[in-house]
Amino acid sequence: MSTPDPFQSGESPFSLDGTKKEGMRTRQEFQKLKTKIHHIVVDRIDLDALQRMDSESALREVGRIVEEVIAEQRVPLNRVEHRQLVQEIQHEMFGLGPLEPLLRDPTVNDILVNGSKQVYVERSGKLELTNIAFYDEQHLRHIVTRIVGMVGRRIDESSPMVDARLKDGSRVNAIIPPLAIDGSSVSIRKFRNIPLREQDLIDYGSVTKGALEILKIAIRGRLNVIVSGGTGTGKTTMLNLLSSFIPDDERIITVEDTAELRLRQPHVVRLETRPPNVEGKGEIDQRALVKNALRMRPDRIIVGEVRGAETLDMLQALNTGHDGSMATIHANSSRDAISRLETMVQFAGTSLPSSSIMKQVASAIHIILQLRRYKDGVRRVDSITEITGMEGDIITMQEICRFKPMGQDAEGKIRGQFTFSTSRPKFFDMVTERGLSINLPGTSQEEQKYWKDMGNKAA
Repeated sequence: MSTPDPFQSGESPFSLDGTKKEGMRTRQEFQKLKTKIHHIVVDRIDLDALQRMDSESALREVGRIVEEVIAEQRVPLNRVEHRQLVQEIQHEMFGLGPLEPLLRDPTVNDILVNGSKQVYVERSGKLELTNIAFYDEQHLRHIVTRIVGMVGRRIDESSPMVDARLKDGSRVNAIIPPLAIDGSSVSIRKFRNIPLREQDLIDYGSVTKGALEILKIAIRGRLNVIVSGGTGTGKTTMLNLLSSFIPDDERIITVEDTAELRLRQPHVVRLETRPPNVEGKGEIDQRALVKNALRMRPDRIIVGEVRGAETLDMLQALNTGHDGSMATIHANSSRDAISRLETMVQFAGTSLPSSSIMKQVASAIHIILQLRRYKDGVRRVDSITEITGMEGDIITMQEICRFKPMGQDAEGKIRGQFTFSTSRPKFFDMVTERGLSINLPGTSQEEQKYWKDMGNKAA
C-alpha cells in the first residue's frame, strides 16, 4: 500500500468537541493508539539511516514502517483513521505534531494553543475552535521545545517565555507553567510566502485605489510613514506592501525583533534582535540595531515595530536626513500613535521636556496610516492622516481620507466607503519640490473628481 501524502490533512475522524463519529474512535482513544504505534516505530526505525535520507525518502520510510506495524498489531481502522494515523505519526517525527496540518493550511492566519486540549485558528479575521488536540501537557511541551530548539533557544521553568521563528518565517510566542496556569500556551502568526499585492487589498475591501495612490506618492516622495493599529490589524502586511513602492536603486536596512518583512528590492540588509543567553548576557536590542543601521549608509530604515528606547534614535535619524523611512506602532488612533511615540522616547531615559519631544515628532513624521480590524473580520485602512505642524505644544494633523462604515449586508459584511478631505494634502508641495509628479487616478466618481481637482491645484 502506498504512503498517503503527509501534507494533506484529509477528513478528520473527530467532531469539534472530540467526540466519536459513527463507527470511529474518540480523540482520546485515537491518541492512545497513536502513542502506542509511535513508540513501536521509534524502537524499530534505524535513525542513523533515516538521517542520511532526503526528506521525501525519510517520510516514505516512516510511512512504510507505520503501515507494517498497523498490520502486525491487527489494529481495526477504517480508511479515514488509517490515513490519519500514518499522517500524524509522520508529523510527530518530522514536523510539529498536531499543528502541522494547520501550518500547511493556507486559509489559517493564526494558530492559538490554549493548553493541550484546546486549539483555535483565525481564518478571515475570525476565530474558530478546531478538533486538534495534544495527548497531554507533556506532549504539548515536547512540541514547544522542538519549536524553540530550531532557533537555538530554550524554554523551561527558569526561562518560561520565548519568542521564536519557524523556518518559513512564521512568528511564535510560547509561555509555559507556572506562568501559564492552565497549561502551555502557543501563539503562531503564520507567514505568507507570497506578499499581498495592491489589487489583493483592493479586492478584499481593505483600501481603494485612490487611497493607495496617496500612499504610493508618500513613499516615492520620501515621506516618513508610521503604520499604526491594534494587534492583528495587518500592520506588517501593510508595511510589506508600502515597501514595494520604494525604488530598486535604494539601500534599505530593516530592524525587527522577529524578522517578518519580505522586501522585494535587491539591496536590502535585514537586522534582527538577539535575546540574552542562558547566563543573561549577549542581548542585542532594537536600539543597538537602529544605532548600527545609521552607520551602514542606509537610504531608508524600516523598523518592524517601535516599542521602546529605539524610538528616540529613530526620530533623530529621521530628522537628520534619513527621509522615506517607515515603522509600525501599536495604537488605536492616529492621535494615540503620537502619544505613544512621546511615551516611548521617555523610555530612553532622556530628560527632554514634552514640548521638545513633540517638536521632534512633528518634524520627523509626515504620515500616519491607521489600520483597524472590523467586526466582519476585514482589516481595513481606517484613516490616512498627515502631520501638518504645531500650534503651541500641540501637534496639528489633517485627515486625508477615512473609511466610513454604512451598515452591514445580509452576510454580515460591513458596507462603507472611503471619504476624502476637500483640503489639499500639505505634503503635495513637498513631493513636487522633490521632483515627483502627481498623477492620481481614482476608481469611484468621488475619487476621480477629487484627484482631478487636486491634480490641477498641484500643477
